[in-house]
Amino acid sequence: MNKRLRENISSEYFTAANKLKSKKARRKIVAYVESYDDVLFWRTLLDNYEDDTRYFEVMLPSHNTLERGKRSVLMNLIYTKVGEDMIACVDADYDYLMQGATETSKSIVSNPYVFHTYAYSIENLQCYAPSLHNVCVMVTLNDHAVFDFKEFMRQYSEAIFPLFVWSIWHYRRSIYGQFTIKDFNKVVEVGGFNINNPDAAISNLRNKVWKKANWLCKKHPDAKESYLALKRELISLGVTPDTTYLYIQGHHLFDKVVMPIMTKVCGMLIREREAEIRRQAVHSTQMRNELSCYSHSVQDIEQMLKKNVGYVFSLPFGKMKEDMERFLSKNEESGQPKPDEAAKEA
Repeated sequence: MNKRLRENISSEYFTAANKLKSKKARRKIVAYVESYDDVLFWRTLLDNYEDDTRYFEVMLPSHNTLERGKRSVLMNLIYTKVGEDMIACVDADYDYLMQGATETSKSIVSNPYVFHTYAYSIENLQCYAPSLHNVCVMVTLNDHAVFDFKEFMRQYSEAIFPLFVWSIWHYRRSIYGQFTIKDFNKVVEVGGFNINNPDAAISNLRNKVWKKANWLCKKHPDAKESYLALKRELISLGVTPDTTYLYIQGHHLFDKVVMPIMTKVCGMLIREREAEIRRQAVHSTQMRNELSCYSHSVQDIEQMLKKNVGYVFSLPFGKMKEDMERFLSKNEESGQPKPDEAAKEA
């Protein structure tokens, strides 16, 4: 395929290519994603919808440069090129919660050929609390539940929820310069986390959030009604006090909240397993061999977290599946053969 043709590819190009295939051939739907890390994530979703009549090919947005990211996907694809045979798959960021307040948000929430994570990003879903114990098992090969991730993230979410509403409140009004995501992140860092006393971290977090929220209330004395209305709307969109962590900036959650906790939990589990080996070993040679074998079996925490697919049971992923099913249903209605019809033609 020549360079100029690749630069001008649109959904119509893939539609025409599909029509040139025999009736027995599967239809190809191209799914453009933001970066390398997104390929596996979106493949996890799209794999559920491949059959004898269609398949997806997950691709990066730019053929000719190393440009990556949402801007590349949106600017090059969303406004003119996506369609029944070419879709864009992006992180929701704040755009889902903005509910059309900006042009980018309008494209995210209203374009049937644009799919988003509902959660802020794929990193948030990789940190889906009910799945974090399993990630620890993948890393350490130790199934001892020494920390309640689900309960901690619930308490963390409840603590930061009031300030998160303020964050969205500012972005909805295009005055985010007064309270940026960076400002929000500084407040909601866990800080000195002690695995044996997680309540102290939550208590400290609540205190920081209360101080900042109180300061914002004084700065915006007329905001009470709009704040409460936004709070109710966010809850209706799925941002419950229990799950706020799914909607804050993904890199911050991954790097500054979950990874530090995972590191301490996995460290404890590794030491526990090594102590068990030392205790059970019959002689020093066996102990050294077993410790060496175990050491080579331990996995990298960050890599295992990035490969975590436990989010398939989360509410945002369920919404993503509903969007994909709606898209495929409309495609069938527009004239694409249904599986049973394709089988007859074959």
